[in-house]
Amino acid sequence: MGQEQALSEQMAVLGGGTMGVGIAYVAAQAGYRVLLVEPDDGRVLVVQQIIRETVASAIGRGKLDEARGAALVARIERIGTIEALPEGLDLIVETVPERLELKLDVLARAAARKPRILGSNTSALSIDRLAEAVPDPQSFLGMHFFNPVWSLKLVELIQGEATSQATLDLARAFVARLGKESLTVRNVPGFATSRLDLIASLEAMRMLESGVASAEDIDRAALLAYRHPVGPLRLSDIIGLDVRLDIARTLQAAHGDRFAPPELLIRMVAEGKLGQKSGQGFFAWPA
Repeated sequence: MGQEQALSEQMAVLGGGTMGVGIAYVAAQAGYRVLLVEPDDGRVLVVQQIIRETVASAIGRGKLDEARGAALVARIERIGTIEALPEGLDLIVETVPERLELKLDVLARAAARKPRILGSNTSALSIDRLAEAVPDPQSFLGMHFFNPVWSLKLVELIQGEATSQATLDLARAFVARLGKESLTVRNVPGFATSRLDLIASLEAMRMLESGVASAEDIDRAALLAYRHPVGPLRLSDIIGLDVRLDIARTLQAAHGDRFAPPELLIRMVAEGKLGQKSGQGFFAWPA
């Protein structure tokens, strides 16, 4: 197939974490057959439960009927390793944690499967640095989804120095098929959305740390005064405090100490208080 042709019906998602599950779900909902690469059998059980519960919720709200829900679930297939993926997939989206060496390794292995497009769901790392792991950087770009993926309509596309216009066009078509909107940004650390989002969340943490107000009231201020749908501390819990910390350190290195992580965040991550995924963060998250 030529790069100018439209994407067809099969793609892969690398990683069964929060973002990977969300991307797999919305792609399957849009009709794609999704190969979800997750080596951890225990995590696979969690993934399956999340997908079943999300489908059940959509059926309960009238967004899906039973038949479409069952078809959505059937379109997501677990694959144990990247190397087990078929060659020549239309699209592979990498969603592993925001650690440079890990992403470089995963992207190199994914590129060996020769997909037409390879995307990284990074929110802060340099696309040009990540592209060093990819033999054909023209087919590589950043594809930054937002959590929860099934609810938030934006996908930020990050164009690297070598990303081709054809790759951008196909990525935009994919995003549109998901029922979402895309914006395209230059490869600047933190891009657009991560810098805006992170600076607000870090300031909220510093306010909590210095006793300005409770976590509940800081978040209520964002909801009531600025009409944010969720407060910065609760959103941090949903994203994962370990993810927040990784991004803060990346942006601190790129832009200076205004992105330095508060001691409160560092301490909570060290104590295993990672937010929703661990059951405790700035708020309690019952199982």
